[in-house]
This record gives sequence, C-alpha cells and structure tokens, in this order.
Amino acid sequence: MSDAKAVADRLVKAKRLNALLTPPKDLRKSLNTQIAAARPTGVLYGMPVAVKDNICTLEFTTTCGSRILEGYRSPYEATAVAKLKAAGALIAGKTNCDEFAMGSSTEHSAYGRVLHPLDKTRVPGGSSGGSAALVAAGAVPAALGSETGGSVRQPAAFCGVVGIKPTYGRVSRYGLVAFGSSLDQIGVFGRSVHDAARVLSVISGRDPRDSTCEDRDPLRLPTVPESLQGFVIGLPKEYFPPELDPAVRRACDRAIRIMKELGAAVREVSLPHTPYAVPTYYVIAPAEASSNLARYDGVRYGPRFNGAADLRSLYRSTRGQGFGPEVRRRILVGTYVLSAGYYDAYYRRAQQMRALIVQDFRNAFDRGVDLLFTPTVPSPAFKAGEKLADPIAMYMSDIFTVTANLAGLPAMSLPIGRAKGLPLGGQLIGQAFLEDEMIEAAYALERVVPATDEA
Repeated sequence: MSDAKAVADRLVKAKRLNALLTPPKDLRKSLNTQIAAARPTGVLYGMPVAVKDNICTLEFTTTCGSRILEGYRSPYEATAVAKLKAAGALIAGKTNCDEFAMGSSTEHSAYGRVLHPLDKTRVPGGSSGGSAALVAAGAVPAALGSETGGSVRQPAAFCGVVGIKPTYGRVSRYGLVAFGSSLDQIGVFGRSVHDAARVLSVISGRDPRDSTCEDRDPLRLPTVPESLQGFVIGLPKEYFPPELDPAVRRACDRAIRIMKELGAAVREVSLPHTPYAVPTYYVIAPAEASSNLARYDGVRYGPRFNGAADLRSLYRSTRGQGFGPEVRRRILVGTYVLSAGYYDAYYRRAQQMRALIVQDFRNAFDRGVDLLFTPTVPSPAFKAGEKLADPIAMYMSDIFTVTANLAGLPAMSLPIGRAKGLPLGGQLIGQAFLEDEMIEAAYALERVVPATDEA
C-alpha cells in the first residue's frame, strides 16, 4: 500500500515540470482520505494514478487547462475514475494539459507549459503532456490521458513511456469533458506495457451512462508471449516516407528486424488515403469542438467578466478572456466549416474521406494482417516555441496518430530507442476490440527492444 506522504513527495519533486495542477496541500489531504477508504481487495490497491485535468473528479477541480473553468469542481466523477477507485487505486491529482485538449505540445495551457522530463528546452507532447511527463519522471506508475487525434500516443513517444488508446467505445467517455465527441477517448500511460494495460483493463467495460460505450466485458489481459509466431505485421508504406527522420527510421527498422526474429511475418501494406488524414481531422475535430464549447458562454458555464451590457457582449467577454488563442482558432474554424454554404464543401467531404480512411484499414486487416506497425511521430520531441507561430507545422506532428482516431481503432506507442538522448516511439495499431492482440505483441517487443539505446 502506498504511503500518502511518499506519493505526494514524489509528485512535489516533479513540480519543476509544471505537470501537476493540484496544490500539494490539497493532494496530501485527499490521498490520506483515499488511503483510509481504499479497498484492500482491489487489483490496483495502493497504485497512485494521476488524471488529466479534462476528466472529472470529485476530489479535485477540473479546469481543462483553461481560465474559463478556473476553480470549477465537478458534482460527479468520470466512470473511469470511479472504476479506478473501486479497484483500490489512488487518484494522485490532476495533470496539466493543453486547453480543452487542443494542442500537440502542452504549450497551450492557461497555467503554463509543461517541461519535458529529460530536456526542459523541449516539449513533452500534447495534449496529455502533463500525464506523460509525470509517468516518465517516475512520480506515478500510471496516469490517465485523453485522445482526440493522438494526445496519448504522441506524448508517450516524446517522453519515452507506454501510451494506449483503446477502441472507440471500449472505455466510457462519461465524465470526459467533450472536445470532438466522435473522436474523444480516455487512454492510459504507464512506465511499462503491463502497468498501462492493467489500468486499461480496470477502466474498460460497459457503462449505461454513455450511449457510445459498447456493451462488452472489461478487457482481459493476455499472457506475456515467448515469441510472435503466428502474428502477421503490416507496414503501411505511407508511414515511412523518404523525409522521415533518419533516427526514427533506424529505430523502426531495428524493431521490425526484432519482430521478424521473434517469428512474426512482416509485409508491406498500403493505406492510400493517409495523406488526407490530417486535413480531414482538422475539419471534423474543430467542427465538433465549436458545438461542444458553445456551452461556455458566461450563462451556463464560465465566469462573468465586468462590463457586459447585453448578452452579446457577455458572450464576447467570457469567450474572449476565458479561452486561449488555440481554442478560439479551432472554434472559428469549426464554425466556418459548419456554416451555410460551406458545410458541403468542407464538413461533408471530410466525413466522406473519413469513411475512405476506415475502409483502408478494413482492407489491410481483411488481407490477413493482424497488426500494423508504424512510427508514432515523425521526429523526436521538438523545442518549446518552435512551432507556436506555425499551427500547420504543429498539426503535422499528429500525422501518424490521427488515422486511428478517425477509424476508432486501438493503438499504442511504446519506446523503441533514443536519438541524442531523446526517446523515440513505435506504434502498434490493432483491429477493433482486439486490444489483447496488440498488447501481447507489445509485451514481446518491450522484452527485447532496447528502449534506451541510441538509434
């Protein structure tokens, strides 16, 4: 059983990263209360799990990294959080994130950027950068994040930890503050495949409060395999372009060679509509965000700033001062693509392209491929501020991750090497609701692939 003081002390030591938003005093008090109430029979008894600040908890505020929800305390908790507590886990505070989960670097938080745990000049990825950084720093063994276009896998790759995104509908979204409802999912970070998979197995399963949650039993963890005999691994050629960072390519080539040595059959496949994934995502996600964030108007949610003489000025002042620039940008884009005269030109076409991307995966799996292996991101962690002035360059860091969200498939990142001391991630993409196969392959890779070797 974890000691409240020891858990809090580890998190306080990681304060330099700006990854935790919960004040130490509140954290210690809550941990003491939780330890007294924890179920000793739970499978996660005593495990401290940090929670991204867009997932509702009763113990701590839920701000989504935004001034518009500063001090907000939810009257209910997310199903995933309730399941963690029922399994004996300790909720170890709320982690910093890009505002409303919109970002790829955790530089868009109203509470300051999160620092990379190995190099403070670099970003930890986003939007779940705070969760990834705390796990990488050893402050907690596992943490919850959320994914809309890669916000668990990308920071996992940048920070050198394991990040798992389940199949859409595997984990309840009840209590996850909505960004893009057809894309959003709760995911898990862990120091190892086993830590991440164990937490995922606890939070998965049916939930009558979420109509998008499938009526399925919780995930059952596979055993650690001796080999990959019988697995067919597909390598999508579109994910290995000539301009791929040489260190990333070398790390992936080594992982592929090891998979062959472990007995897997490896073959090249094609996902021809991959080049359209990022533009498709950045039409659909902002469109859904503009609808979901309409509630933050100073009437239902959000502060009321002085000087609002009428309803329109109230909306303007609340959203203008409460939302940061990235959130405002995406709301404007989303409103535009849904507006009369542009819906068919943008949103409808994006949904049609999404269907083609889904079909690409279907075709690959129908041809006998069990899993796909790709780089998680095209390069190691980039420098802080490097892409802030160029949103398009920032968006392109999600080029290998958004497809799994658009298709609703399970995917995960695990460390496969380093380049100049910075972690590199490899990605496995599985078939819907076959997380066990994906995790089984990850177990085998983790056991053999030297995650800290220079590529």
